[in-house]
Amino acid sequence: MAQKIHMPEPLCLIENTKGQLVANPKALKILSAITQPVVVVAIVGLYRTGKSYLMNKLAGKQKGFSVGSTVQSHTKGIWMWCVPHPEKPNHTLVLLDTEGLGDVEKGDKKNDTQIFALAILLSSTFVYNTMNKIDQQAIDLLHYVTELSNLLRTVSSPDGGGVEDAADSVSICPDLVWTLRDFYLALEADGQLVTADEYLENSLRQKQGTDRSLQNFNLPRQCIQKFFPRKKCFIFDLPTHRKKLAHLETLHNDELDSDFVQQVAEFCSYVFKHSKTKTLSGGIKVNGPQLESLVLTYVNAISRGYLPCMENSVLALAQIKNSAAVQKAIAHYDQQMGRKLQLPTETLQELLDLHRASEKEAIAVFMKNSFKDVNQSFQKKLRTQLEAKQDDFYQQNLEASLDRCSALLQDLFSPLERAVKQGVYSQPGGYRLFIQKTEELKAKYYREPRKGIQAEEALQKYLQSKEAVSNAILQTDLALTAREMEMEEARVKAEAAKAQAQMLEAIQRWNQQRMEERERLYQEQVRQMVMNRAYQLAQYQRAQERRLQEEAEKLKQRHQAESRRLQNEIQDLQRNVAPPDNDTCILL
Repeated sequence: MAQKIHMPEPLCLIENTKGQLVANPKALKILSAITQPVVVVAIVGLYRTGKSYLMNKLAGKQKGFSVGSTVQSHTKGIWMWCVPHPEKPNHTLVLLDTEGLGDVEKGDKKNDTQIFALAILLSSTFVYNTMNKIDQQAIDLLHYVTELSNLLRTVSSPDGGGVEDAADSVSICPDLVWTLRDFYLALEADGQLVTADEYLENSLRQKQGTDRSLQNFNLPRQCIQKFFPRKKCFIFDLPTHRKKLAHLETLHNDELDSDFVQQVAEFCSYVFKHSKTKTLSGGIKVNGPQLESLVLTYVNAISRGYLPCMENSVLALAQIKNSAAVQKAIAHYDQQMGRKLQLPTETLQELLDLHRASEKEAIAVFMKNSFKDVNQSFQKKLRTQLEAKQDDFYQQNLEASLDRCSALLQDLFSPLERAVKQGVYSQPGGYRLFIQKTEELKAKYYREPRKGIQAEEALQKYLQSKEAVSNAILQTDLALTAREMEMEEARVKAEAAKAQAQMLEAIQRWNQQRMEERERLYQEQVRQMVMNRAYQLAQYQRAQERRLQEEAEKLKQRHQAESRRLQNEIQDLQRNVAPPDNDTCILL
């Protein structure tokens, strides 16, 4: 069931009496009774620029908020009108119409700043109403008050920490609707037609460059872009002839410029459709009692002097911006060192190089975000903090190196310590083995990476702590070695005597073996001589036999030859002698 709201007309929410802002109890009581979530639309701008007319249109009324017809400002303080939301069921639309800025009768810029900041802090849609065009003065004023609003929100929050999460910041910061009244410029940029939204974005666009003038130009635009993630721009033509403006709230639409009527309708439609519910940090939807609490919180903070006066605006803004710039620079330094630094560093120079690189980036961040740092006081403060950071990292580096080296020495040398306790080195020559193992472990320790700048000192301290153990091993080694040398000397003497006896016995055996060998060789020589003699005799006999056979053969051959010669001679005689007569033959 829809909640009934009994507000036939606006009521002053925050009274402005002699420059003092006080919450109106009657208005707070109305807020405390609203249990629905609230959509808060606040409007701020110069006095006599038609703010109240737009707020009446949002309320769906012809009259309500005072629309003055003279150069005198009508609205004082902040007026509130709670009506059912026309497009969001079970939501209440809270309209806040503010006292006009720059009232010459008031002459109190501090009071203007307070009202401006309150409108931003209380609203979920903030309407910035200016005349004719977007100029640098309007941008600077909006920038300044957004910074002060941030400051007021921070000091008023329970934890004093303000908004930290980016998504959270988007949800709690109001949407910006910039309205340009009596707009007369052509919506063109670089010869091309642009929309009102594009005109706003172009006006808030930053320029490229790093010199101080560009930084001063970019700073308010950067802050406004960040503070108001959602922005919209509306332009309004002159409503009617200037002579009729005095009776604007009584004129019907057919008596107004048709373009102006259409523009107002589009403005109202956008606000109804896109204005979000007022939200606190953590996504809490604000209802009437919570909005009442916000009003009291911020008004009390202002009354305690948490907002500086406009006369000191540049100084105050510089304090705010430069303090924030220092914090951003420190945060950037911490982020860079946290991302790049791995403790312990191998050398001190490695740490110094990382610090200098991160310090350079941090100073660049500060220079980008700083504002009128007179005498470079904040930059000096930043350098002091960075030096303290460097000293802190140096100490952390020493401690990390010492912890790393101590753990590494314990890990490497614990087997050696166990061996010492088990008596492995309590033996002759144990000290040499102990020193040899120690040197091996030292070499292994030196090879381990990322020990840091305490590596040598940690090693020497560890070795010094083990000098008593080393000396004990040395003394044990000397005592055992002396005893072993005595035993070794006796053993050597015994072995020498035994060896001498064995040597004599061996010499005797060798002499006996030589004599036996000589006898054997002699007998072998004799036997060989006999065999040679027999062999020579046999050879001689065979030679004599061959000679006799050869001589016999030769005699035989001579005999045969002689026989053949005699036979031949006989035959020759026979041929030469006449054959005898028969008697002779017979005689023969």
